[in-house]
Amino acid sequence: MKHLSLGPLMIDIAGTELTDLDCERLRHPLVGGIILFSRNYADPQQLSALTAAIHALRSPSLLIAVDHEGGRVQRFRDGFTRLPPMAQLGKLWDRDPAGACAAARQVGYVLAAELRARGVDYSFTPVLDLDYGPSRVIGDRAFHRQPEAVIQLAEALGQGLRQAGMGSCGKHFPGHGYVIPDSHVELPVDDRAFDAMQEDIEPYRRLPLDGVMAAHVIYNCMDCNTAVFSNKWIDYLRNDIKFDGVVFTDDLSMAGAGIVGDMLARVETAYAAGCDMLLVCNAPDVVGNVLANWKREIDLRRGQRVESLIPVEPAQSWEQLQGDPVYRAALQTIAELMA
Repeated sequence: MKHLSLGPLMIDIAGTELTDLDCERLRHPLVGGIILFSRNYADPQQLSALTAAIHALRSPSLLIAVDHEGGRVQRFRDGFTRLPPMAQLGKLWDRDPAGACAAARQVGYVLAAELRARGVDYSFTPVLDLDYGPSRVIGDRAFHRQPEAVIQLAEALGQGLRQAGMGSCGKHFPGHGYVIPDSHVELPVDDRAFDAMQEDIEPYRRLPLDGVMAAHVIYNCMDCNTAVFSNKWIDYLRNDIKFDGVVFTDDLSMAGAGIVGDMLARVETAYAAGCDMLLVCNAPDVVGNVLANWKREIDLRRGQRVESLIPVEPAQSWEQLQGDPVYRAALQTIAELMA
């Protein structure tokens, strides 16, 4: 197997197993990862077979990621533990901060341990957006309105992820909770002054994150680009906040990404702005066009950052997990949260 460094594109596939075209695209040097969706999932055994096939395609293996936060954003359900929305942990924090952090740690552990047992490397979690209330897309995906609660709960969740050998991904930088529109279908604009955004930014300053996902939101205080396409925001993240992990775009197929033009323009602009990994989802036709026509000198250091997210420690098997007392105790806590 030829050793390739990981490229900057994260793409997806249509079905529950790899086609010849999928294999060809996933081996392309511009590709470094794959994101899975509910349509790629039939049952746990099928998922294990799919992830094994993906990992076998290349060395280093592609990063296999998923949006698996809990609540309404959980791609794999049957055969996996149903996880609570993060707002549930926030409500517990109001009554019992220490108990809420302990529960968040257990949720993170179950989330990561179950995914890793089936061959998934990484989940785009935790959501660090503050719950201002009216957002059409964040809502109960957020832990809390107060930055301190978000920081404590997200740190605990991240400890649980790490306990199972998985990195964390804070999203959506620098904050998606204030704007009302859903960036999947509209282009939100946050018109606050920069000083007014410091509460939203505080979790990114204080948490030990492995990855950050930038938002498809325009922040008038910085520039006229969404954060994904803004070298000012990415520079701020790198140089002021001192974040040295992987910067992901949110899905470049979303309506909020249309500000810079077609998909080729989107990947070029996001990469030039400083994003390390560019998500192109639910758009198989344009993936082919990007792979054929994006002529870019790839920064190998960015590929090495992405490689750092691939777990080093072997995962527990599903069978081992069932006998793990830490896991079993966590399941009990989650059942109580969901009751």
